[in-house]
Amino acid sequence: MAVTMLLRSLLALLLTTIVLFSHNIKATTITLFNKCEHPVWPGIQASAGKPLLARGGFKLPPNKAYTVRLPPLWSGRFWGRHGCRFDASGRGRCATGDCGGSLFCNGIGGSPPATLAEITLGQQQDFYDVSLVDGYNIAMSILPIRGSGKCSYAGCVSDLNLMCPAGLQVRSNSRVVACKSACFAFNSPRYCCTGSFGNPQSCKPTAYSRIFKAACPRAYSYAYDDPTSIATCTGSNYLLTFCPRHRR
Repeated sequence: MAVTMLLRSLLALLLTTIVLFSHNIKATTITLFNKCEHPVWPGIQASAGKPLLARGGFKLPPNKAYTVRLPPLWSGRFWGRHGCRFDASGRGRCATGDCGGSLFCNGIGGSPPATLAEITLGQQQDFYDVSLVDGYNIAMSILPIRGSGKCSYAGCVSDLNLMCPAGLQVRSNSRVVACKSACFAFNSPRYCCTGSFGNPQSCKPTAYSRIFKAACPRAYSYAYDDPTSIATCTGSNYLLTFCPRHRR
């Protein structure tokens, strides 16, 4: 009898501890908000070994939002596809950011050029950025919500398609729909930071990356653009906006 009561007490204590522990675990969320005048098809690619979220992609109409729960220590990237057409089975193509001709990217990354939002959740601190290293197609921003630390804004809100150099332009129906990175356009070690240029000492900003940086000072303009581009925050949720308004 005494043993049974002891076991029941231990079980009750264990259940109470589990409940309290679960309440103390704060799930991180990222809300994707489309402020564009056209639909955007967000793509999501998890880093190696991390779980797939939302099947890797979906349609987001104008002025609509979709919230995704991020598992602890998750890392990966988000991007926007536009000009997409899919059939009832989810097969089709996108004008930019396409991921293997499927509505659900299922772990496949977006075809450059595409603006990327990258995030890594840590135990003590999260890291996030908006990157133009793979080129640009849609303006994007990341804003932390109710976090602690520096928690700065990251993003590229300028329309780089309007100022894209001729050698980097991607055109559709006579209009520029995306802007390639110099690496993607010319496949040169100097622009790609590979080979003898594979370190921050030898790979420096170029005329092309400076155009990106001048237009979007809070975004990665080339591979070693860390100091002014990566942001950190602790215990935050995040708002990722497509076509955000201009922010100084």
